[in-house]
Amino acid sequence: MRFLARSLTGLFLAALTFGLLALAASLIAGAVSDRLATDRPGQPARERVFTANVMVVTPGTIAPQTVAFGEIRSRRTLELRAPRGGRVLEIAEGVEDGATVTEGQVLVRLDPADTTSARDLAQAGLREAEAEGRDADRGLLLARDDLAAAEAQAVLRGQALTRQEDLQRRGVGSPAAVETAALALSSAEQAVLSRRSALAQAEARVDQAASGLARAGIALAEAERALDDTEIRASFTGRLNGVTVVAGGLVGANERLAELIDPDRLEVSFRLSTAQFSRLLDDQGSLINAPVSVSLDVLGTEIAAQGRVERVGAAVGEGATGRLVYASLTGARGFRPGDFVTVAISEPEVADVALLPASAVDSRGGVLLVGDGDRLEAQVVPVLRRQGDDVIVDARGIAGREVVVERSPLLGAGIRINPMRPGAAATTPEPALTETVVLTPERRAGLIAMVEANSRMPEEAKARVLEQLAQDQVPAQVVARLENRMGG
Repeated sequence: MRFLARSLTGLFLAALTFGLLALAASLIAGAVSDRLATDRPGQPARERVFTANVMVVTPGTIAPQTVAFGEIRSRRTLELRAPRGGRVLEIAEGVEDGATVTEGQVLVRLDPADTTSARDLAQAGLREAEAEGRDADRGLLLARDDLAAAEAQAVLRGQALTRQEDLQRRGVGSPAAVETAALALSSAEQAVLSRRSALAQAEARVDQAASGLARAGIALAEAERALDDTEIRASFTGRLNGVTVVAGGLVGANERLAELIDPDRLEVSFRLSTAQFSRLLDDQGSLINAPVSVSLDVLGTEIAAQGRVERVGAAVGEGATGRLVYASLTGARGFRPGDFVTVAISEPEVADVALLPASAVDSRGGVLLVGDGDRLEAQVVPVLRRQGDDVIVDARGIAGREVVVERSPLLGAGIRINPMRPGAAATTPEPALTETVVLTPERRAGLIAMVEANSRMPEEAKARVLEQLAQDQVPAQVVARLENRMGG
């Protein structure tokens, strides 16, 4: 009994399933029949026309610009360092980061006690050297006088010897007297040699005194320079940066105290690729003084300055490429060394070119031109430069033609467009609202059924369209729009 009951239940469920499937098939078949039975007017195939912005290519002369990023630098920077070690005795008022100092202003004073003592000792040594020089001069005078006296005595001894020899020849004198006179002359000549030696020593003493005086003068100059070095002054008018000195602190020799920057003599350094750098060379391979424009965006406010290319780095840095170029700036107010700025370099002018938006040219340099019947033609033009959102192309082959400003995947050669020209409204190829058409009853019924079946259309718009379709003459634009939605 249980088996029979289960079998009957299974047969009932199977029958119910087949019945539901048959009902669904019947409903689908009826819907398809009703759809096929609806008399819809045939929709003629219509060409799609796209609207595109166009512009006329006008050849001209343009100065291309190369945009790079650079860093502001100071052309005159001085590191303030302590010439010698010592204790900081005084710091001038206003010596701090960002402060402006004038040329010759005393910034820091070191303790001058040791250098003052050294200067005083050097002055004393100079006075001693001067005294030694005067004493040497007096000794030289005495040595010369002694030599003159010795020479005079030698002359007298020589005359006495001559007289004794003459007396001996006449038989009056004696040989002893002659010998005595000869010995006296020999002693006088020896005295002359001694006086000459003393004169040479006196002259050498004068020379030594002069050398000692010069050394004393040098020592005094060094001492005075050391004393002057205790006052650190500003070599030019500028701004201080990185001040590390404190009053009462000890500083070592050559220790960095601060940095002095001239804010009025600035330059910008930027790196260009080799190809970009080659455009800034003349026929002789020399760098041209191309004008540059430097800008810095500060919270929406742009600071700008003008300048000119001045020089290029002598070598390519390790691990770097391209060329490092320097340009001097004029009127660079608001800039500070270390600012990261945008640099626009004006290249030499190029003739017979046109400036087009980058969206008008594809990766191969192809553009779309407007031909007869507003149909597009594809053409490749040489792209000379790409700068920002624009490109510079050779306009000799497309001069006077209209080019599509914004390309899209829907546009291509042979496509008909509705050109939008600058300063003019678009021309609509579709009929205007004032143009009306007379509908056949079948065509009118199909449009009314489509509008009534559209559940997404607002009731007000649906009522307005149904009112227009109920008239004898219906606006052609409304009919075209509805038929397009029906699958035209």
